Amino acid sequence: MDFTDVSLTALRVLRAVAEQGTFTAAAASLGYTQSAVSRQIAAIERAAGAELLERRRDGARLTPAGRVVMRRATIVLDEIAATARELSGLPEQTGTVRLGWVPSVGAVLLPQALAALRESDPGLEVVGREGGTPALVRALRAGSLDLALLASAPPFRAPDAESPPLSLQTLTERPLRLAVPATHPFARGTYVDVTDLRGQRWIAGPSSGEDRLMGVWPGLDERPDIAFTARDWLAKLHLVAAGCGLTTLPASLVSAVPPGVRVLLVRGGPQEQRRLLLARLPDPPTRAVTRVAAVLRATALDALTPPPRMSGAG
Repeated sequence: MDFTDVSLTALRVLRAVAEQGTFTAAAASLGYTQSAVSRQIAAIERAAGAELLERRRDGARLTPAGRVVMRRATIVLDEIAATARELSGLPEQTGTVRLGWVPSVGAVLLPQALAALRESDPGLEVVGREGGTPALVRALRAGSLDLALLASAPPFRAPDAESPPLSLQTLTERPLRLAVPATHPFARGTYVDVTDLRGQRWIAGPSSGEDRLMGVWPGLDERPDIAFTARDWLAKLHLVAAGCGLTTLPASLVSAVPPGVRVLLVRGGPQEQRRLLLARLPDPPTRAVTRVAAVLRATALDALTPPPRMSGAG
């Protein structure tokens, strides 16, 4: 089969596998059987005369030939989507940026940035979704996202080992915090020693194959006593407020904590810094992507700037 005869379905399946990271996850996202996904990938690889996906124990990754196909396929699939919109009478989307973000960004920084964009660039549209850092990196590589806000922890390695390296910019670097119930003995101070965290009950995020356990202070020399698991940050904080346990907290969420929660620094042990990265492919960005990136940087900078001190009444 000549490559010019490749179907749109095969291109969509290739993008789904590249974005989801496994054939199984791609099949679930498309509503296909895994064997149907495998057949589509086999067909497009026969047409290309090369392997487009590297099958690894930890999933599937695009090969150099696969990246070439994916770069072109993204353009084709986006044009088909635009054509479908035009035929249905919907206005064409111009200046659209596809943004991905980690959950800790969605509560404060992202809404502030989007509100600022509506004021400064009302004709620019931002669409996207939340996800874990590995999933967002795959979506960038697959061409499904233009920008992504990623989380990074020491030793601050690159988010993947693929080539070419992603273009990365650090927006913030701040220490990890600890959220405790206002009724907890720790709440009487402004910090806690890491050694005092032994024997505490924790509220953590559900463990998955790609993300580390979130919510337990890193490096504790004991098996953590996890009382509850919750994926949503706000749910974890409300469980803390109810006295159900402790949880870790990125500094970006401090302003979103509900009543009944105290936020503390932790002393001792390794410095638990957390970075927020802005990532994109190394290709020259469009004007719309440049504008969104600039507003995200400005919003993150504002979040790091303490409010001016108010003078007392004379």
